Amino acid sequence: MAEIKYEIIEEIGCLSESAKGWAKELNLISWNEREAKYDIRDWSPGHEKMGKGITLSKEEIIKLRDLLNEMEL
Repeated sequence: MAEIKYEIIEEIGCLSESAKGWAKELNLISWNEREAKYDIRDWSPGHEKMGKGITLSKEEIIKLRDLLNEMEL
């Protein structure tokens, strides 16, 4: 399996944390030396391991923000 390279450009915030210390985070990440994108996924302490997640472009994260702002929570 090919190695996945990543660089966390900006740690934006933690959404939640599990009892085992894994944290669901929103970060700006460059995957395989490409343009950085917004990313929501679970990370182990120290960012050595990661879970499945979702990666969003700037346009997609703006649309997500707008949709969330329209919701009555």
